[in-house]
Amino acid sequence: MSETTDLQLALIQSDLAWHDPEANRAHFDTQLQQAAGADLVILPEMFSTGFSMQSAELAEPEDGPTSRWLSEQAQRIGAVITGSLIIQAADGSYRNRLLWARPDGSLAHYDKRHLFRMAGEHEHYAPGERQEVFEVKGWRVRPLICYDLRFPVWSRDPQGTDLLLYTANWPGARRLHWNRLLPARAIENLCYVAAVNRIGVDGKSHPYSGDSQVLDFQGDSLLDAHDKPGVFHQRLDGAALAAYRERFPAYQDADPFEFR
Repeated sequence: MSETTDLQLALIQSDLAWHDPEANRAHFDTQLQQAAGADLVILPEMFSTGFSMQSAELAEPEDGPTSRWLSEQAQRIGAVITGSLIIQAADGSYRNRLLWARPDGSLAHYDKRHLFRMAGEHEHYAPGERQEVFEVKGWRVRPLICYDLRFPVWSRDPQGTDLLLYTANWPGARRLHWNRLLPARAIENLCYVAAVNRIGVDGKSHPYSGDSQVLDFQGDSLLDAHDKPGVFHQRLDGAALAAYRERFPAYQDADPFEFR
């Protein structure tokens, strides 16, 4: 990351239409118009359907309508757009897959590693095998999905991440955990954290409290959407991040580890 480069984020906190990709795409068409000027736009987890275990019925192919729509929107507004949806991978498995749609029309992805067994997610989806780091404007961004937040080893940074990103359907019943774990991830990784959660009530009557937010490298709040719908903008200061890491280089004493 260049020390002089800032990054402009747009977080879209919204209710989701249950099992209705067409309605959700139409809704986010309007929301994305308000994200103009951002470098990176973040949507919730499973933004086209809500958090559903009906993977076989709802999965789209890798080149399906929502993937194509996301790519088109990224080109239209000139920003990276990211969020997860239900995908049937080329090997036939179902994935809770975060897509990283670039303004040049290309797509990359991260598959959710930790599947929420309390909802049976591990019975309907295959887990991801690896971390991913994507670049935007020279910033190294590592995306993770919802339940991944609870696992500090997987969230731990061995790669110089500048921004740790979480997209989620995190229920209101556990909002205290969300609001405590996010600052911890920022502090331990010496990086910014951006997290987007949904609001509203899903098709299984689970309420969501939102609390989409951006935190700096000391875990201090830069933005908190609380339970309001909308598009929330936040600029990240590259020089401030570089200066903090220079004067407090705790990463130099981190324990080495490998994933198996």
